[in-house]
Amino acid sequence: MVVQSVRFKHTNVIHWKPLTAVDFFDRWAVDEIIVLDVSRNKKQRNKFYQVVEELSQKCFVPLTVGGWIDSVNEIRKLLRLGGDKVVINTEAVRRPTLIAECAQVFGSQCIVVSIDARMKEDGTCEVYIDRGQEATGLDPVGWAREVQKLGAGEIFLNCIERDGFRQGYELGLLQQVTAAVDIPVIAMGGVFSWQHLVDGITLGGAEAVAAANIFHYTEHSTKKAKDYLRQAGIDVR
Repeated sequence: MVVQSVRFKHTNVIHWKPLTAVDFFDRWAVDEIIVLDVSRNKKQRNKFYQVVEELSQKCFVPLTVGGWIDSVNEIRKLLRLGGDKVVINTEAVRRPTLIAECAQVFGSQCIVVSIDARMKEDGTCEVYIDRGQEATGLDPVGWAREVQKLGAGEIFLNCIERDGFRQGYELGLLQQVTAAVDIPVIAMGGVFSWQHLVDGITLGGAEAVAAANIFHYTEHSTKKAKDYLRQAGIDVR
C-alpha cells in the first residue's frame, strides 16, 4: 500500500495498490519514481519484491527502490526485478564498507545513500537510522562527505521534522550538505507548494527535488510542478 506520513509515522493509506499511484505518475510526466519499503519488519518482504517487479513493467521512467537493503545480494535481486537504482540507509551507517562494496559491483551511478536527519534542541542536526528511530551521533554534513568518498553516486536527504509538515525543505541543512559534496543531492521532506520545489534548487542547491504527500492527490500533478519550475527559470525536462 501507499501511505502518507508525518515525521515518519504513517497517518493514513492513500492507495491500497502502488500500481494505481504509478499510473498517475506516468501520466503526469514524472522524471523518476522512488519506492521505499517502510515496513517496520521484513515479514511482507516478498510482497515488496512483487511490487517492484510489477512497477518495473509499467514504469517508463527510472525506478529507484530501497528499504531493508543490507547486502550486495539484496541489491542484485532488486535490480533483477527491474529496479534501476537502490537506496541504502540504515546498513550504510552500521557497515559503511557496504557502500564501497556495492559501488564496486554495480557502479556508483546505481547507489543512492539516504540520509535522514533530525533537528536537535541546540539547532544542530543528527543522522537517524532504522526509520527515524535510532540516533547515530553522526553529523549529516560529515556523513555526506564520507558516503561520497565511499562511492555513493547520489544522496537522498530528508529532514524528519519536515516530513508531512508542509513547511518546505530544511534549507539550512540542504545548503550545508550540497556545499559539502560534489555528487547530486535530492531534497525530500515538507513540500506543500511548488515554490518549495523552487527553493530547494535555487536556495538549497539541490540537484533534484522530490516530494510524496503533495503528489498523492490527482489535482497535484508533476506537470503543474514542472510548469512552475520553468516559470521560475529552472531548466526541467
